[in-house]
Amino acid sequence: MQPVQILLVEDSPDDILLTEEALSDARIANDLHSVMDGEAAMAFLRREGDYTGAPQPDLVILDLNLPKKDGREVLKEIREDPGLTSLPVIVLSTSAAAEDIAGSYAQHVNAYIQKPVDFDEFLRVVRSMEEFWLSIVKLPGRDGA
Repeated sequence: MQPVQILLVEDSPDDILLTEEALSDARIANDLHSVMDGEAAMAFLRREGDYTGAPQPDLVILDLNLPKKDGREVLKEIREDPGLTSLPVIVLSTSAAAEDIAGSYAQHVNAYIQKPVDFDEFLRVVRSMEEFWLSIVKLPGRDGA
C-alpha cells in the first residue's frame, strides 16, 4: 500500500518538527509534506509553480494563523474548488475563539483541534490524529473509496 500523503500547513518551524517527530514512528506509512503559508498551500494543492510534481494529499492539517493567506481563506478555497472539496481537512490551531471554531465547521472542516502548548501533549494530540485519521477512517481515493 502507498504511504498516506499528508500536507501540513504550518508557519512554525518548531511545530513542523514536532509533527514530523510524532508521525515518524506511525504505524501507518505516511509522507509528510509541509508548507509555511496559505499561498504555498493552495499552490501545492493545485500543483502550481514549484509544486507541479507534488502528490495529491490524502489529508491536510491546517493552521489558521498563517502569513500571506490565512487558514480561513485556505479552507474556504479548498471547499469551493471542485477538485478539492472532498479532501479531509483538520484544523490544528492555537485559537480557542468560538468564531474560529464555528467558522471552520461552517466551511465543512472535518475536525477542529486546539493546539496544545505543552510538548508531550502536542505529541499525544498528533499521534491521536494519526491513530484516528490514518488507521480508522477511510480516506477518499484510498482502498477503493
